[in-house]
Amino acid sequence: MSSYAPLPLIGVTLDQETGGPGQYSAFPWYAVRANYMSAVIKAGGLPVALSHAPCLADKIVARLDGLVVTGGAFDIDPTLYNAPREETTTTLKPTRTAAEMALIDAAMKRGIPILGICGGMQLLAAMLGGTLMQDIATEQPDALPHEQPNPRDQAGHIVKIEQNTLLGQIVGRGTMAVNSSHHQAVRSPGRARISARAEDGIIEAIEDPTSRFCVGVQWHPEFLIDPGDSALFAAFIQAAQDETVSGDGVW
Repeated sequence: MSSYAPLPLIGVTLDQETGGPGQYSAFPWYAVRANYMSAVIKAGGLPVALSHAPCLADKIVARLDGLVVTGGAFDIDPTLYNAPREETTTTLKPTRTAAEMALIDAAMKRGIPILGICGGMQLLAAMLGGTLMQDIATEQPDALPHEQPNPRDQAGHIVKIEQNTLLGQIVGRGTMAVNSSHHQAVRSPGRARISARAEDGIIEAIEDPTSRFCVGVQWHPEFLIDPGDSALFAAFIQAAQDETVSGDGVW
């Protein structure tokens, strides 16, 4: 990357809490884990946090060169993929989900790179016409422990990567060691293409074959556990850099 080229501006979505006694604030507040930002910075991007304002999504995305849709401890609303809500689907965050959907939609229309992480991948799948398992343990009792017992900055299991995919080209290997922190999973990818699975068959990565860069991964690559994680962020930032230097991005 040229030292004279502007850093690509990368929007990073935020979690949301209602606030209350014993929390960070008694009033509603946003949050994002620091390593989402540091992973973007290490890869050569300039991260910026995005507020939840669906009505401004087009204007926000017009300023961006790439979009990261982060994960969180909540579930995707089953109505988004035309399914009844089961008991295992508990916490929803409709305000956050509406904002992220608007941002993804605007990013897709503008054609800037998108990286969906964990819940971000699940939302991406739903928006591409896919469906979700509302609880892995209920629907696939013999599955691996996808809510791993060891710390999240360690690997929980292996994923097998499809080599005829963008993710396969980026990683350059057939497997990755990844962390795992989810009880829901993509059941069907809709218009997306499956680019990785866990050894138990659970879908671990998807991508939109009609987009230049629209990738979702079920794990958290921002922890940079496997060399493939750094390669993924590098490829995402390079795609965003291409957007910037083309004259369409932010200077």
